[in-house]
Amino acid sequence: MPIVNRVADLHADIIAWRRDIHAHPELRYDEHRTAALVAEKLKSFGCDEVVPGIGQTGVVGVIRGRKAGKTIALRADMDALPLEEETGLPYKSTVPGKMHACGHDGHTAMLLGAAKYLAETRNFSGTAVVIFQPAEEGGAGALAMVKDGLISRFAIEEVYGMHNYPGLPVGQFAIRPGAMMASADHITIDLEGKGGHAARPQLSIDTVLVGAQIVNQLQSIVARNVDPLEAAVVSICMFQAGHTDNVIPQHAQLRGTARALTDEVRKILQKRVPEVVEGTARLYGAKAKITYTNGYPVLLNHRRQTEFAASVAREIAGNDKVDTDVAPVMGAEDFAFMLAERPGAFIFVGNGDSAGLHHPAYNFNDETIPVGTSYWVRLAETALAG
Repeated sequence: MPIVNRVADLHADIIAWRRDIHAHPELRYDEHRTAALVAEKLKSFGCDEVVPGIGQTGVVGVIRGRKAGKTIALRADMDALPLEEETGLPYKSTVPGKMHACGHDGHTAMLLGAAKYLAETRNFSGTAVVIFQPAEEGGAGALAMVKDGLISRFAIEEVYGMHNYPGLPVGQFAIRPGAMMASADHITIDLEGKGGHAARPQLSIDTVLVGAQIVNQLQSIVARNVDPLEAAVVSICMFQAGHTDNVIPQHAQLRGTARALTDEVRKILQKRVPEVVEGTARLYGAKAKITYTNGYPVLLNHRRQTEFAASVAREIAGNDKVDTDVAPVMGAEDFAFMLAERPGAFIFVGNGDSAGLHHPAYNFNDETIPVGTSYWVRLAETALAG
């Protein structure tokens, strides 16, 4: 595996940065310590510009090559998750109820390593912009940075992202053109029935029963309204009702998510979910108020940039270690907002046999660091060759 020699030399430093970030997790838009660490590192590396406060707590570094040329951007996310860590690691989270359970500590550290290398060597023409983004976990930090002028302010022409992938061996990559990750919309259902004594249900309208029927009926949308050759998910993940065992509750709330890999299927879900919810509630005499909120859009990789990213990955990992037709995943990623603004590509890098993302025993694999950092370095130097 042709890991860049200087990146191999930096491996211990990057591990130290990663573990420090891991021990001090911060949730969306509260990444003040992480952002300050990133900004301090970028300045010490000699970046031409270091701009904090983009999209609230985002940080951008600008590294200019030896000659003029185009501008590309490399993006990493910085935020953690509201989970209690169960790894037992010596560098485990020092903050109760917060942990880096998605590997953003590794993403940030790898891009810092690439920034240090690029600022030292400047073996390219044009400009490399390194983006350290807040609030990927449900906070739409990518959109916040875009709205804050990220793309135009730094004259970005192409943008690239990367995420670790548990189950994919270390040293391997996976990517595909087109839809790679799903849209993610939010569903909140507030039910009102008629409360009463559990022993006399005939005098009540039971919101638990109504909610249970809604959960079941929502699955008919995927089964009977969506083309079987397309992908869709409707998941109700929260159901709150009642306070004791002998009172039929008058109110209930359900919350969940709807996901799709095309805008057409997304529109079907947007239309059918409220119809099914309201119709089912009406059938049982209850009232339903549904709040359906658009979240992250489908992540769409651009074909030419995907082919380019795959070629760089092959240079690092070898031809047989890059899957260019990986199955799309129904998870969501707000990098989709950046890809909607400029052409680019999002790639998965193997995290090996680790716990899954968002699991309390998850840990980013430090052996992935030379692979991911070398990918960033070669991508910038190749895209900006000349």
